[in-house]
Amino acid sequence: MHKIVIAVTGASGSIYAKLALDKLILLKEQWQELSVVLTENAKEVWRTELENESYQNYPVKFFSQQDFSAPFASGSGQYNTMIIIPCSMGTLGRIATGVSDSLITRAADVILKEKRKLICVVRDTPYNLIHIRNMETVTLAGGIICPATPSFYSKPKTIEEVASTVVDRVLDIAGLDVKTFRWGK
Repeated sequence: MHKIVIAVTGASGSIYAKLALDKLILLKEQWQELSVVLTENAKEVWRTELENESYQNYPVKFFSQQDFSAPFASGSGQYNTMIIIPCSMGTLGRIATGVSDSLITRAADVILKEKRKLICVVRDTPYNLIHIRNMETVTLAGGIICPATPSFYSKPKTIEEVASTVVDRVLDIAGLDVKTFRWGK
C-alpha cells in the first residue's frame, strides 16, 4: 500500500497539483497515507492561477515547510513515493546538491537515500544548462524527472483534460492504477 507525500512548490502549474490531489482522493483505496506540503509561494501561485484557496479543503494531512517532525522526514516513516508537482528549478537545484533546508528538500533526500520513488514534475521552460545538469544529478541519484509536458493523442478538449494527461502519467509512474487513455487501445 502506498504512503505518498505530495509537495507543491511555487512554480507555475497549480492546476497539476490540484488535479493530482483530486485524482488521489478518488484513488484512496490505493494508498494508506497521503500527506501534503505547500510552500508559501505555492499557496500564492495557487490563489493567482486558480483564483481560490481550495488546497485547504483536501481531507489529507498537511505539513508546514519547517516541520521536520513529519513522518516522511525520516526513512523510518516508510513513505515510498514523493511527487513534487510542480517542481520549481530552485527546489530541484537544492535536491540535486543535497541542501535539505526545508521539509520538501529533506523528504526528497530521504526518498532518494532509501531508494524509493521521487517524481519531480518540472515546469519551467526553456531549460538552461544548470537545470539540465540538476535533472541529470537527480536522475543519477534515482529520481524521476517528469516534465509537465502534456500529450495530445487523446484529443483533450479543455485545459483540465490537457493537464490531466500529465497528471495521469505521473500517477502511472507512481505505480497507481489510473483509468486513462492508453495508446493503442
